Amino acid sequence: MPRHAPTPARWSALLFSCLVLTGCSLLPRANDADPEGQPGTPLAFEVRVQAPDALRPLLEQHLELQRFRHLPDLRADELERLRDAAAANARELLATQGYFSPDVQVLLTQAPPGSATAQHIRVQVEPGPRTQVAQVDIRLQGPGAQAPGAERLQQGLQSAWTLPSGQPFTQDAWDNAKQQGLRTLQTRRYPAARIAHSRADIDAPQHQARLAVHYDSGPLYRFGALQVQGSERYGSDTVRRIARLPLGSTYDEAALLDAQQRLADSGYFDAVFLSLAPEAQDPLSAPVLAQVREAPLQKWVLGVGASTDSGLRLSVDHTHNRLPWLGWRALSKIGWDRNTQSLTTDWTGLPHDSGWRWFTGALVQRDATGSTMVHSSRLRAGRAKSSQRIDRSLALQYDSADSQGLGAPPSSAALGLHYAWTGRYFNQPTNPTRGWGLAWELGLGHTLRPERDPYVRALVRWLHYQPLGQVGKATKPGPRARIAWRAEGGAVLARDGTPVPVSQLFVTGGDTTVRGYGYHSIGARTTAGQTTGGRYLVVGSMEWQHPLVLDGAPSDWESALFLDAGAVADQPGDLHARVGLGAGLRWRSPVGPVQADLAYGVQERKLRLHLRLGFRF
Repeated sequence: MPRHAPTPARWSALLFSCLVLTGCSLLPRANDADPEGQPGTPLAFEVRVQAPDALRPLLEQHLELQRFRHLPDLRADELERLRDAAAANARELLATQGYFSPDVQVLLTQAPPGSATAQHIRVQVEPGPRTQVAQVDIRLQGPGAQAPGAERLQQGLQSAWTLPSGQPFTQDAWDNAKQQGLRTLQTRRYPAARIAHSRADIDAPQHQARLAVHYDSGPLYRFGALQVQGSERYGSDTVRRIARLPLGSTYDEAALLDAQQRLADSGYFDAVFLSLAPEAQDPLSAPVLAQVREAPLQKWVLGVGASTDSGLRLSVDHTHNRLPWLGWRALSKIGWDRNTQSLTTDWTGLPHDSGWRWFTGALVQRDATGSTMVHSSRLRAGRAKSSQRIDRSLALQYDSADSQGLGAPPSSAALGLHYAWTGRYFNQPTNPTRGWGLAWELGLGHTLRPERDPYVRALVRWLHYQPLGQVGKATKPGPRARIAWRAEGGAVLARDGTPVPVSQLFVTGGDTTVRGYGYHSIGARTTAGQTTGGRYLVVGSMEWQHPLVLDGAPSDWESALFLDAGAVADQPGDLHARVGLGAGLRWRSPVGPVQADLAYGVQERKLRLHLRLGFRF
């Protein structure tokens, strides 16, 4: 008998309501306090600024006159002194923007009849020509200037300079350019670099600026021994093996941050901070100080969620960071939703100096696959390695599957050797707007029952964000519009009749694959007309994502248009695409995108609402 899943409408409405309420809490409140004075306080005088639009906000916000408007007992002579000082103050502000020969007039006038104040101070500004950078002199001195590769380092400083000749001079741009050059030195090889000399010569009559900055590289640094503070339960060796900071290698801030991130992601620590030890006597063997706060030995986490694919989702997670005798880390989880009930446990050892670690795991699951209910189990053991962008694993795996339902395939089991590789090259881990990811898996297996036959299983996934032009009428920088291209393909190669476990076959459809169709509703067809796992999988998607502009800047909200297509079959010639198309709304939350999509399944002729939280590849 076919299963009739309860409608997901109530979960969709609940999640959508939470999304709307969260967004409303971010709106400004009407009763926010005025930072200057109390509402209703009479002004001693009113300031009027007449200047080009680009400069008026700067003067209106930062003129010293503004500080004295709320003093009601100003005498006439004090007001005159304020007016006289305002011209010099305005020139100082204009100089920060590159205007060194402005015409500034400050006039004190009587207010017109009916005005709330007795006096008006009008600041009239003609900024004149803006000063341009005419020459830049960037020099490197110190040990870095005599070291091998000094010429390349000097070229790096030149290319990183952000205020070249011909650009308008401003104080902020000058300060930022100097600091950017300094960061170029400090992030690799020379963390003690400093600015030895800097000078900006302004030729006001010619409206030109000649800039000079000299950097002292300081000594070359290399990573020394790791000094650990705060680790008692897990020990210094645990920190060292997880951090994998290359001893004796040239200082690199990126390598230090990568090691810090590995420690933070390990689960052994609640807080981690890595830095060069301040008492380093020998820069060529500078100790690295690791300050950590250990996580509890055991932890329980209760989870509640909802999605349109599976309805209400409950989970219980248990973490044990140091199993008795073995010393490995164990993550165990019980999960329950409308389609899937599972029990998993994964044990991992500490990484070796090469970065590879041993792991083992077990899974018992009951899952809706097409028109059948599959009871499956899995045992795995092998080695894995994770770096900043690439994950690898090699494992021996046992799979067993027992399908229930009309026309369900027979029970089966298999043993296989599986290798998986995943590369992530996105600009952000949780809210990517450009970059790409590629993952592939290859398994060599042999069925154990009811017959013994070899098979090969392969799977490839690809995702690419293609940036488009700047968003329509946005006047401020922000995320660009983009197209997200997604593709997935898989195949199980074996002779006809090979009893490959259903858990090793393919199904698709749902929130993350082909929208407009139910969870795992696209599969191969049995002789009884039921849907089950198939040997071949093809999925493709194109999604246009466009940030919404608020107040002239791209906001955290985005609209989307998408086209999905996917097919599963036991023979390549039987692949017939199921197509879904629709539109959606996105909110770029701190933990990942919150997605609401309304999709139409062309073959099913039905509309479906798909809700999802987070990004995962």
